Amino acid sequence: MPETRQLVLDLAARTALGREDFFVSPANALALAQVDAWPDWPARRLAVAGPPGAGKTHLVHVWAARSGAEILEAGDLAVVDPAALAPEAALAVEDGDRLAALPEGRRRQAEEVLFHLCNRLAQSGSLMLTGRSAPAMWQVELPDLASRLRTAGVARLEAPDDALLSAVLVKLFADRQIEVGPDLVRYLLGRIERSLAAAEAVVVALDRAGLARKRPITARLAAEVLAGDGG
Repeated sequence: MPETRQLVLDLAARTALGREDFFVSPANALALAQVDAWPDWPARRLAVAGPPGAGKTHLVHVWAARSGAEILEAGDLAVVDPAALAPEAALAVEDGDRLAALPEGRRRQAEEVLFHLCNRLAQSGSLMLTGRSAPAMWQVELPDLASRLRTAGVARLEAPDDALLSAVLVKLFADRQIEVGPDLVRYLLGRIERSLAAAEAVVVALDRAGLARKRPITARLAAEVLAGDGG
């Protein structure tokens, strides 16, 4: 009898971003310690650098919960008024390395705003930045901003080890209210790319396949999904 499948709606999963949800391993322990050193950051600035899905946003939210920081996307900087921010404020700017991809006029405005934010928060405020690479590697057109960014401390998130990747898989399934066993986690560890972005992608694919086929999420279903028969 043909396998019954159903339409699956892309409903947002509940993402847990609290400190208690941040699994510490050798891949991220040093970065977490640098974040925890707040407010004693060099020049009151810290950049968190790492590949997509490495945990940068999670660390931002961990810090924001402690510091009361506002969180902005770098692409939104062009409409920010630095003078409206208190000098002792805390602010996180995510994906700063993507400023170079903005349209020319908007990029220039965003870089000028970030430069003024660096200055405004340098004495008694705090500024966290995130990106795939350290700020010294960002393509910045404004020389004064490039100079400010080079003074930021850099917390690097390394490629995940087995312990971290396992914990992230379990967490991603839990965010979707799915309980999985260690056999499935071991199966996935040996077959997916060694990145947190890949872990997220496979969890999404398995969730969709399980719902569509009305089947539990097991290693057998995972084998079908990874073979390209995700349904």
